[in-house]
Amino acid sequence: MRIDRLPFVSAEPEDLLVYGYDASKLEGRPTALAFPGSTQDLVELVRLAYEEGLSLVPRGAGTGMVGGAVPGEQPSVIVSLERMNRIMEIDTDNLVAVVEAGVVNGRFQRALKDKGLFYPPDPASLNFCTIGGNVATGAGGPRAIKYGVTRDYVLGLELVLPDGSLTTTGVRTAKGVVGYDLTRLLVGSEGTLAFVTRVLLKILPEPEQVMTLTSHFPDARTAAEAVSSVIHSGVLPRTLELMDQHSLSAVEKFRPSGLPVTGALLLVELDGPGYVVGPDLEKVKEVCAELGGTVTVARTSAAAEKLWEARRSISPALYSLRPTKINEDIVVPRSRIPEMLDRLDALSRESGILIASFGHAGDGNIHVNIMTDRTNTEEYSRARALVEKVFVHTLDLGGTLSGEHGVGLTKKPYLSMELDPVSISLMKHIKKVFDPAGIMNPGKVFPD
Repeated sequence: MRIDRLPFVSAEPEDLLVYGYDASKLEGRPTALAFPGSTQDLVELVRLAYEEGLSLVPRGAGTGMVGGAVPGEQPSVIVSLERMNRIMEIDTDNLVAVVEAGVVNGRFQRALKDKGLFYPPDPASLNFCTIGGNVATGAGGPRAIKYGVTRDYVLGLELVLPDGSLTTTGVRTAKGVVGYDLTRLLVGSEGTLAFVTRVLLKILPEPEQVMTLTSHFPDARTAAEAVSSVIHSGVLPRTLELMDQHSLSAVEKFRPSGLPVTGALLLVELDGPGYVVGPDLEKVKEVCAELGGTVTVARTSAAAEKLWEARRSISPALYSLRPTKINEDIVVPRSRIPEMLDRLDALSRESGILIASFGHAGDGNIHVNIMTDRTNTEEYSRARALVEKVFVHTLDLGGTLSGEHGVGLTKKPYLSMELDPVSISLMKHIKKVFDPAGIMNPGKVFPD
């Protein structure tokens, strides 16, 4: 391969092993690894790969949950953008920023905070995941209920197309309707259309005040009912996170934080001017008390951060319950969350498989974790069979199969459950226009 001559390409066995998997726990064996340090490096790499017919798999930090950065069966080059990690510009006058794809979300957040600014999308993996990966998957996070998700902040992109061509999309202005909106098309495309090298982002002034609190309820259904009740009261929190009993128990084993290990918990954040946050807090207390919830307010930033550390620890903490986790990130209308939780509980009882649920209840996004043991063939088979049943219930309640993780490898067998043949055909045609040779992240999203 001619790409072997590029100074940023490696075929060392150790590198191939380390970069052959992501957070989905799926594994593959890349042919080579590339670590471009600039857009020009990437252009050179992609042109050579295009000429040689080599498949390319974009990779951020490998925090994806659906195998989107895992090489498939055909020979592939993993292209890690971790070296392209510069914050190019923070424009405080126009409230925009330009970052390279490899910039870690949390690092960007901290750089903005120093200037009194704010970037709302905050995945649980924000201290590891990259902005480029967030763009590829359309990532969300707890603050999506009030502020929206990654696609709502991407104003423009710099792209390297599969033939090595370089182009840009979008505008720096608040308005712009010239031509098709290619920027929105690329957000959430999971690396199947082009490489994202730079991202133009909308940013906001930092809120004047943030108040963090928890409300403990006797069960998850009541906590879920409180979510809609809070919204009906006229309060729009910036986060409304739900943790069921299994999640609470696992976190307290993994990272003791003084959280209750029975019932269910809502983690709520309010932000805005002080004259708004104070009354909103009283409304939330009142609503939760009416449903039997006990409210505790975090009085210091350290106490609030401790709560968020516990929330972000749920995913790894669940392995204390069972050694294998099948994670899905379904979304249902907010008002249907109580019914969805009832259905999940029924599936758990019928199958004898533990199901732990937590997530962004404020926008209906629930992380459903089917806990099992891969080494127990019979049990694991029953657990895998639950995935389709969870999806059936999700769609029956007017939901969608993925809120922020994408499709990747793990969800592509279920794509036709949600999308009709005409929609899938249109998407495949779009893929063909961008990537006629089929070299960009092949085998992802669409069923074989």
